[in-house]
Amino acid sequence: MKCPGQDSRYWKPGAIFEATCPECGHAVEFFKDDTTRKCSRCGHRFLNPGLDFGCAAYCPHAEQCIGNLPPELIAQKQDLLKDRVAIEMKRIFKRDFKRIGHATRAARYAEEIGKAEQGNLAVILMATYLYHIGAPEAERKHGSADGPFLDKEGPPLAREILERLGANQGVVDEVCDIVARHHDEPPRDGDKNFRCVRDADRIASLEDLRKQGKEDPPEKRSTGKEPFLTRAAEAVAERVLGL
Repeated sequence: MKCPGQDSRYWKPGAIFEATCPECGHAVEFFKDDTTRKCSRCGHRFLNPGLDFGCAAYCPHAEQCIGNLPPELIAQKQDLLKDRVAIEMKRIFKRDFKRIGHATRAARYAEEIGKAEQGNLAVILMATYLYHIGAPEAERKHGSADGPFLDKEGPPLAREILERLGANQGVVDEVCDIVARHHDEPPRDGDKNFRCVRDADRIASLEDLRKQGKEDPPEKRSTGKEPFLTRAAEAVAERVLGL
């Protein structure tokens, strides 16, 4: 059985279209399930601009369905996974809109920080979405979602989600390592992805405190007890919080 999205019996108008070659401007005809086509004028091969590979990020049958994906799309697979991880985060938190909002804002800051610090954005964003994923289970088992309980309950759930979505083992291990470290203070010259996640979560937490009419004591920011771990985070915090 073919995936309906790839079965031509289910195609609608627009399933066959023309795209402009980015090298010479010649019109190249594409079928909706073509991954690439070669320009008949200049010979340049380029990706189908209208093809949605979102399902390939998590479907275990993607290779049989679509065939061998071009290297450019294989490189994007981890990035596509982050959207699925965000959906899983919302599923776990259900109607806990405070935690969903926190994770979503933290992910927005993590993306900005990660780009500036040249980290692995796929790892950074997935880890940010899952950083507090163990909170409901921690509260159920221990009556608290404090750091040590998050460190214990978060990684197994994060691992189950990532493996089910088809993340590669290296990504799974790194994300779970980050989720298990809510109080570690890494050196500034190492552990880049963790530092980006930690700083993004901290900025979102400071926002939460302000919404509650509270504020992190200035000494925490100035004495080094809990400083930001990246230069990019300092810039984001200055813009967002005025720090």
